Amino acid sequence: MRYPIAIEPGQDTTAWGVVVPDLPGCFSAGDTLEEAMLQAEQAVTAWIEATLDAGGAIPRPSGIDTLRAAHPEFDGWLWALVTVDPAMLDDTLERVNISLPRRVLHRLDARARAAGETRSGFIARLAIEGGGAVVPG
Repeated sequence: MRYPIAIEPGQDTTAWGVVVPDLPGCFSAGDTLEEAMLQAEQAVTAWIEATLDAGGAIPRPSGIDTLRAAHPEFDGWLWALVTVDPAMLDDTLERVNISLPRRVLHRLDARARAAGETRSGFIARLAIEGGGAVVPG
């Protein structure tokens, strides 16, 4: 999947700005065109992950010509495409095998039970929430 991005050319004293019109509030910048485009890829990934984690829907990408016509505020800007790995949109369950010391597994299971979750659900929630520190208790 490829999302169009609008790129505001930078100057010697200003960064290159990037807006992703299909993803409201998704933007980035960089000191060079290449950096701006790399930052745009990261911004799109973060936007999609946050939206999926919040239970939101991911809009389909529009065509550049459609966006150009709909957004006269981007006249004079460059247009490019950012590729999104389709795997990041895939919520298919996948069995994984991990190795943990028994004492760690025991603590993990106890915390999952205390939270009213399965082991898998607990691990997934921790990953989505950024891992967070697990305080011994």
